[in-house]
Amino acid sequence: MADHDAKLRTLQQQGTLNPRPKAVRDELFLQEDFFDPRDLVQVKYEMLRRVRTEGKSVTDAAANFGFSRPSFYQAQSAFEQDGLAGLVPHKRGPKQAHKLTEEVLTFIGEVRQQEPSIRLPDLVKRIQKRFGTKVHPRSIERSLLRHQKKLR
Repeated sequence: MADHDAKLRTLQQQGTLNPRPKAVRDELFLQEDFFDPRDLVQVKYEMLRRVRTEGKSVTDAAANFGFSRPSFYQAQSAFEQDGLAGLVPHKRGPKQAHKLTEEVLTFIGEVRQQEPSIRLPDLVKRIQKRFGTKVHPRSIERSLLRHQKKLR
């Protein structure tokens, strides 16, 4: 049981936990311990393998592994392009604070230098007025914390 929990934690940490393990109806995943329906990479790989090496139809394979046909084709394309690593889900959304450009960060620094006690909501209003960009106060806070860490 401890190994089971450890694998679950690892899958969660790596972002490879299948959100729909109960949708996997493939016989091997139902009968064999080696095949884990919670392991998203393993499930996708086996789905692709069934079509490629065993000649299963895309529709049947996708249904048996809990995916749609478009999801099958996305997995297939990712696998052909990047191999097994292509089956690992990528984080969605922006990878950085894209609204906080160098120009905006410079402005924040100048305003905070002139008014050290300025509140974040007031700073947000000034950024919006000056740049026409709406920035969340928490984004500014995280940016300031990153800047402080760099200075250490």
